Amino acid sequence: MPLLLILGPPAVGKMTVGRAVAARSSYRLFHNHHSIEMLLDVFDYGTPPFTTLNAEVRRRVIEEAAAAGTDLVFTFVMGMDEDAEADYLERLVEPYGEDVALVELVADLDTRLARNRTEHRLAEKKSKRDVEWSDNNVRELEADYRMTSEPGRDAPGERLLTRWPHLVIDNTDLSADETAERILAWLVTDQ
Repeated sequence: MPLLLILGPPAVGKMTVGRAVAARSSYRLFHNHHSIEMLLDVFDYGTPPFTTLNAEVRRRVIEEAAAAGTDLVFTFVMGMDEDAEADYLERLVEPYGEDVALVELVADLDTRLARNRTEHRLAEKKSKRDVEWSDNNVRELEADYRMTSEPGRDAPGERLLTRWPHLVIDNTDLSADETAERILAWLVTDQ
């Protein structure tokens, strides 16, 4: 599949697994913080100019990658019960048509809080360097949003999981390399 979406809650390992997939394949990684971090130097998170430009940067990168025939990994945190987020993601990946596969990473909150403090995450995501704020953000998002699927549930995000090939991996006890190997094996055998 030319577009691999990796979804999951914050600090589940989307970026790290995406890097491991890219290192082992023809995929290129465009993780969600590529657009976020560059804008934070100019705009505060969530302000209208930030939101507009973040969406535009993502849209253009994905359009150009699709036009160039680039195999792309894109990571995203999505509230499964949020119509607007499901609609946004569908529009965002539209340039790839139906040539999309979706991997959902899941891990318990304690694991994600531990990962939230890794050197790699802190180095890549300057917005996460205030670890106390970042830990609280992970907890708040966990309390306020459903960021993992529940089969059979009628929710906006669930329609995406039935539209495209979908794999769920609990990577609580898996390394990024092991997770990437599972994803790549699935892409070869199940597509």
